[in-house]
Amino acid sequence: MSADKKAYPLRINAEVLNAVQRWADDELRSLNAQIEYVLREALRKAGRLPDSASRKRVSD
Repeated sequence: MSADKKAYPLRINAEVLNAVQRWADDELRSLNAQIEYVLREALRKAGRLPDSASRKRVSD
């Protein structure tokens, strides 16, 4: 894990987790990378992410 990443335990509904896993599989991403991608996109669209962070690509 890189220095700029933090571990965070996530409790999530099993149905939602399964749907995100399928989505990640379709896009050839890990589940973790897909969750981070979805969160980053939501933050970017809401204007809550600095420009430099919104351009950073999830490489997982």
